[in-house]
Amino acid sequence: MIVRGKVRPPGDKSITHRALFLASLSEGRSCLGGALTAGDAKSTARILRQLGVDVGPLRPDARLSVRGGRWSQPRGALNCGNSGTAARLVLGLLAGRALTVGVTGDASLRRRPMRRVTEPLTRMGARFTGNDPDRLPLVISGGHLRDLTWIPPVASAQVKTALLFAAMIGRVRVSVEEPARSRDHTERMLRYLGLPIEVDGLRLALDGARVPANLPSLDLTIPADPSSAAFLVVAALLADGGELRIEGVCVNPTRIGYLNVLRRMGGQVELIDEREEGGEPVADLLVRPSVLTGTEVIAEEIPSLIDEVPVLAVAAARASGETAFRSVGELRVKESDRLSLVASNLRAVGIEAEVQGDDLVVRGAERPPAGRIETAHDHRLTMAFAVLGTVREADVRLSERASAAVSYPGFFDHLARIGADG
Repeated sequence: MIVRGKVRPPGDKSITHRALFLASLSEGRSCLGGALTAGDAKSTARILRQLGVDVGPLRPDARLSVRGGRWSQPRGALNCGNSGTAARLVLGLLAGRALTVGVTGDASLRRRPMRRVTEPLTRMGARFTGNDPDRLPLVISGGHLRDLTWIPPVASAQVKTALLFAAMIGRVRVSVEEPARSRDHTERMLRYLGLPIEVDGLRLALDGARVPANLPSLDLTIPADPSSAAFLVVAALLADGGELRIEGVCVNPTRIGYLNVLRRMGGQVELIDEREEGGEPVADLLVRPSVLTGTEVIAEEIPSLIDEVPVLAVAAARASGETAFRSVGELRVKESDRLSLVASNLRAVGIEAEVQGDDLVVRGAERPPAGRIETAHDHRLTMAFAVLGTVREADVRLSERASAAVSYPGFFDHLARIGADG
């Protein structure tokens, strides 16, 4: 494949979720450009509408209008679909409200762990009932909250954000000290709104009593999602020739660990036209096909690239030598058991790959990959192995393609558009 032209991936998923939730707390009408219109974002918009918030339709290339207001008791449980972010963040926002609300999701989401957020929220004063305190469906009863100092066992931007949101609504103080750096979109957005967030290394704190009851409205453009861009970056690196420009990508340092790894492997990726939009660093990515070599991805790097491990493993499959991903056990509790499935799917197309405890080891090969991929309806597996299928003479057959729309509507159209037969 020869890559060419320009492409802009959809809006960042993490920032879209946070912008929607914060806009729901604002005074007046917020206007969001570039919002993600995929399934996960629609889940957040849907549950906010159930809670009485006026959220306009999410349409591609259209600005999204949100009118904040008082949340009300919803009819029925909030269905978060496949979105773990929506579920965990809404639990934080409900913790300080005198409401009793059911929260559920699809079969995949109901298998994902929730204790990491319900445990600290319980310590703050929220009450949870359900068959399994670590799994949806759950019923949360919120109300009067207490201050909390929390040291989570695993770095998680979702847990951190849920606790900050609970502090805002409950008007209490929360302090979080993470074991490693996680995504800082929430801190940046709170700072952008002028709120008194305190950040000192891995520790952050927010005194909810100092937060205005009604937040200022948001007027911002959401940059392109770096996790979505990662698939196009790797496709361009594995191409036979050409050059690809990926426009308007969020290059927040907590989100581009995968670029550091790909550059270490020999990937030619350049950041151009760097600027700041809505408190986030943004740039265009200029990517050229490259000869890659294996590397070791250490545990400290994983929080900044956990969602990109599947597509990095695809890059490793075409690199010379061995690539080891350390301490990626968290992949077992994503939308699927990504750790096992990445390894088994790589083996299915002729690549040596194995799971060693919580590590993933991949040995690159030059022969064209060929075989059937079981995606388990996991969007990141679907897109990662679709990228592997662009390699010259590859015969990679996906069990399904529809799951890509969870985070990247139009992915296959973009993948086809950037390439030409060489």
